[in-house]
Amino acid sequence: MIRFEQVGKVYADGTTAVDGLSFEVAEGELVTLVGPSGCGKTTTMMMVNRLIEPTSGRIMVDGEDIAKVDPVKLRRNIGYVIQQVGLFPHRTILDNTATVPSLVGWKKAKARARAAELLDLVGLDPKVYGARYPAQLSGGQRQRVGVARALAADPPVLLMDEPFGAVDPVVREHLQNEFLSLQATVRKTVLLVTHDIEEAVRMGDRIAVYGQGRIEQFDTPAAVLGTPATPYVAQFVGADRGLKRLSVTTIEPDDLEQPSVARLDEPAPDAAARLRAEGARWAVVLGTDGDLHGWVAADALALAGQEGTVGDLARRMEAWVPVGTPLKQAFSEMLQHDAGWVAVLDGTHFLGVLTPAKLHEALRRSVDADAQGVARDEVEFDSVADA
Repeated sequence: MIRFEQVGKVYADGTTAVDGLSFEVAEGELVTLVGPSGCGKTTTMMMVNRLIEPTSGRIMVDGEDIAKVDPVKLRRNIGYVIQQVGLFPHRTILDNTATVPSLVGWKKAKARARAAELLDLVGLDPKVYGARYPAQLSGGQRQRVGVARALAADPPVLLMDEPFGAVDPVVREHLQNEFLSLQATVRKTVLLVTHDIEEAVRMGDRIAVYGQGRIEQFDTPAAVLGTPATPYVAQFVGADRGLKRLSVTTIEPDDLEQPSVARLDEPAPDAAARLRAEGARWAVVLGTDGDLHGWVAADALALAGQEGTVGDLARRMEAWVPVGTPLKQAFSEMLQHDAGWVAVLDGTHFLGVLTPAKLHEALRRSVDADAQGVARDEVEFDSVADA
């Protein structure tokens, strides 16, 4: 969708902003451009909508050389979100959102209907917020309006320059989550500029790590964190890159252990005897359909006598996550609930438990898989969990 071919930008004073950039962004992909201030990432993004003209090379958007496209027409087909939003203070939120559809010739009723639809999509009820003015909104709400306005004319490409940088960390994380959910629906081709490696890792399908005017590494977040291409990249992503990688490594079924299981309607004495024979101190409690119903302690079953079922003694399972959840979230659940493991579910169906040893193994396997260029299940090593 977007292709850079040996693109360079040299200013009149001889300053080289970017030098020989060649990379491609696939349709529907979100690529983050990350690096320190002055490294050329914003210049790269602004050359896509010709707010800055390259001095060499060419940029292709959907197979067309943008140098041959009228810049006004080009910009009206590319959404643009900036850190300070840039809303018109004298226009209502609905009219701000309808700006680009109106400019490209949509009838007023259609443009306003589209604006209302987008406001609703970003979580702002148009009946509540549509008639308000930017000054009457919080920073986070104005940022949502900026995203809605950029999407209003349904552009195939979206450029985002530090879009969440002007709000506090709690609001920023909330907006990031909302945008990722939105992106899963609309699947725009996105270039997102940030100086924050945490944000780049969290948001990007792939990351372009900038040095001075050049891309030092262009790869998936997991690969950048697990196998930095240069000492510069390793230093930029930080010594705690192993911890950062937890947020981009997801739980797979092969990462799980299979604990002892007790059925909801199983007589307590039978379950107690079986767990004693297995040497288990607890068991996961499942229904006949394999759905998770909680857990039970072997001691509680042993004290139950001849009456009752496992279901009578089952306790609520507090620590659980869906399969495909990042390891960071699973680890957080363990800490939050002071648990030695978390249950992993596919819907309501129980798949197994993730223990600290298995979490470490999953992270090692992911790093080694990237280094070897193979699937995670093809990596072999001695496991602490099996020792």
